Amino acid sequence: MGSKTDGIDGRAGGDSGVGSLFRFCPACASPRIQFLGSGNNPPRRWVCPDCGFQYYHNVAASAGVVIGTDKGILLIERAKEPRAGSYTLPGGFVDPGEGAEEAALRECFEEIGWAPETMHYLGSYANSYRYAGVTYSTCDTFYWAEPANLGGIQFRLDPVESSRVLFVQAEAVPWNAISFESTRRAIRGYLEMKNVERKGRSRPGDS
Repeated sequence: MGSKTDGIDGRAGGDSGVGSLFRFCPACASPRIQFLGSGNNPPRRWVCPDCGFQYYHNVAASAGVVIGTDKGILLIERAKEPRAGSYTLPGGFVDPGEGAEEAALRECFEEIGWAPETMHYLGSYANSYRYAGVTYSTCDTFYWAEPANLGGIQFRLDPVESSRVLFVQAEAVPWNAISFESTRRAIRGYLEMKNVERKGRSRPGDS
C-alpha cells in the first residue's frame, strides 16, 4: 500500500496536490471551479458554481493481511515505487464491488501466489498514499492469519509487485524499512495480541 513519487504517512493536508487537479470544470469547462473544505478539515470537494458539478476526493480503502508462522511474520520486499526495496505485508487497494476481506485475499494471491483459507480481523488505520504528485488519504484494514503449514508452499511472486518473500521474528522486524505507518501499526497490533496470548497462557495456577 503506497505512491508514485513518495509515500507520505499521516493525514493529507494542503500539500496533497489535489488542488491543482482541475483548472476547468470537467462538466462545463468553467474556470471558476473551486476546491473547498469544511470547518477544520482539509479541502476534499470540487464544486463548480456555474453548472453545479461536484466531485469528492474521498478516502480510498485498502486491505492487507499479517501472516504469522513459526518462522516469523511474512513480509514482501516491494519491487515498485513508492518505496521500492522497503518491506510490506500482502495487500493493496479494494476494487469496486469488493469487500475488504475479498481484497485482502485477492491481493495476497496476486502478490505471492497463495492466500490463507481463514483470516481474522485485526484493525484499521489511517494512512496516506502519494501517487503522481497527488496524496490520497486511505483507510487500511488488516487481518491476521496463522496457517498450519507453509513449509511446502511454493510462492509465485508477481515480479512487478514483489522482489522476494521473507520471514522475520518479532525482535528482527525492520521497523525503519517498513513501507507505511499503517503497516507498522498492523504488525505492532498483531505482535501485541500474541504477547497478550502468551502472558495469558503463562499465568500461575493455569496449569
